[in-house]
Amino acid sequence: MPIEQVSPELERIVSLDQDVEELGSGYVGGEGPVWWKEGGYLLFSEVRGNRRRKWAPGEGVSVLQEPTNNANGLTRDPQGRLIMCEGGARRVTRMEPDGSITVVANRYHGRRLNRPNDVVVKSDGSIYFTDPGAPSPELDLDFSGVYRVSPDLGSINLLVRDFVLPNGLAFSPDESILYINDSQGVFVREDIFRSVGHIKAFDVRSNGMLANGRVFCELRGERTGIPDGMKVDVEGHVYCTGPGGVWIMDASGTHLGTMLTSVAHTTNIAWGGADWKTLYITNPASLARIRLKIAGVPVPRSR
Repeated sequence: MPIEQVSPELERIVSLDQDVEELGSGYVGGEGPVWWKEGGYLLFSEVRGNRRRKWAPGEGVSVLQEPTNNANGLTRDPQGRLIMCEGGARRVTRMEPDGSITVVANRYHGRRLNRPNDVVVKSDGSIYFTDPGAPSPELDLDFSGVYRVSPDLGSINLLVRDFVLPNGLAFSPDESILYINDSQGVFVREDIFRSVGHIKAFDVRSNGMLANGRVFCELRGERTGIPDGMKVDVEGHVYCTGPGGVWIMDASGTHLGTMLTSVAHTTNIAWGGADWKTLYITNPASLARIRLKIAGVPVPRSR
């Protein structure tokens, strides 16, 4: 069965006989899905293929844009504009209604960012993104960071710098908590990569800064896969890719169950559909979806 139950609470979230439906395959680095409610379609990144793809009901998957500066994480701001982590260009950008590009962030204290990975936008318009990068002569910064850019793009603040590989991030429904995962992993064999990563929770202060960082959940197991993409539903359950597929935790960090995906590394997830109860799942070479019983937090967020 594709649903592995750990707690009875899981049955409130997903039917245990529910299938994970594949929507397309043959991609090179599927990532960064985001639902475009006005058009009823999904956008997602093909990172290594340097493309942005679109999936629409009845139409399947098509190429929307090429090249994309190897864009990875995608989201939308309160005005509905597309926000992109362009790893190849080492920057975060925003697409304006006329198609022009505004640079959200590309430097910190005069030094170029590493390779921005994933991004979320708070309802006030402030932009939070992860920027992993091991020390390398090719990179200007000698640490992996998590940043906040002010709504007017006038300031950038380093929030966290003690993660090994900061990756996915998501706000709680009331935006009082920011979850950030660390995609640490180890090769236990040449072809088996296992997670030693975790999710940390931070309180969000009134000025947008973070406080009281603590481990929310450790995502470890015998299966392959690491913490990567992450989302939250309207009741506060946290969904995160991890060993075996997509893990589901309650608001206290208790693991309720896993949606198994039968791939070595599930990369990211996004809410979508007219009722926001469809979870879209990207894998390195494919796109899938599954229907759930509780709606996800919509994107874009608005006050």
